[in-house]
Parts: sequence; structure tokens; C-alpha cells
Amino acid sequence: MSEKLKIKLSIANRVYPLTIEASQEEGLRKAAKNIEVMIKQFEQSYSVRDKQDVLAMCALQFAAQVEQKSIDKANVSEHVEEKLIALDTLLNSHI
Repeated sequence: MSEKLKIKLSIANRVYPLTIEASQEEGLRKAAKNIEVMIKQFEQSYSVRDKQDVLAMCALQFAAQVEQKSIDKANVSEHVEEKLIALDTLLNSHI
């Protein structure tokens, strides 16, 4: 049984205490850092001062990235499937 870690992450000037698996720590710390970077970018680019608005924009940005990766992966899978079918047809025609 893996031991739980107690960590604190700071996001948008608020501290969030978490109890996590040790294997999750690196990913959570990187995610928090990415959120902080994005917050600063939004605040500088759009002069947004309301943290709730900035956090909503961050959430939308991250969710859009996840969705786009899913769409891209599906498109690649479809393209690979088409190529495999074409290759199978070509091989069968030479057998």
C-alpha cells in the first residue's frame, strides 16, 4: 500500500492542502505551475483582475486543449485505419 503525501499547492494566491499518492505529486505540481503561468498571461494580455474570471478562462483553455487532442487522436486513428485498409487491399491483390 502506497503512503499518502500531504502537500500544499498555491493557485491564484490561495493555498490548497491535498492528500495524494506519491506518484501524483509531480503531475499536480506541474499542473499548478502551468495554471499560475496561464493566470499571469491572461492578466497581462487582457487586463483581467477578477481571479474567478481568470480561472474560468484557464479552465476553458485546458479543457479545449484536452478536447482538441482527443479530436486529433481520432483523426490520426482514422487516417491510420484508411492506410492499413489500402495496404491490406494492395497485399491481397498480389497474393
